[in-house]
Amino acid sequence: MALTRRPGADHCGIAAAMSVIDGKWKVSILWELNQRPRRFGELRRLVPGVSEKVLAAQLRELEADGTVHRKVHDEVPPRVEYSLTPLGQDLNAALEPLGAWGAKHLLDDTA
Repeated sequence: MALTRRPGADHCGIAAAMSVIDGKWKVSILWELNQRPRRFGELRRLVPGVSEKVLAAQLRELEADGTVHRKVHDEVPPRVEYSLTPLGQDLNAALEPLGAWGAKHLLDDTA
């Protein structure tokens, strides 16, 4: 699966990737979904500070970008689970070095 081209994001790969993770909470959401599929309420608790409205909007955007899959279970009450698609797993793998860099420099006062 390929990313949908967005205006201004097609001139380089970094811009294309940044257009997918441009929300304040998206990287945290992707990280939590990398651990295992999660329900909405669980994500709300695991990503402190995000409002219900913003979480729903960012999940919709990640789903539209093809990085997150939303599965509705046919139950009463309905149960919705979010998980990473292969594209989302690939994006998380690309973010790992960035996280390592941040952790290194967060702890290293000399850098």
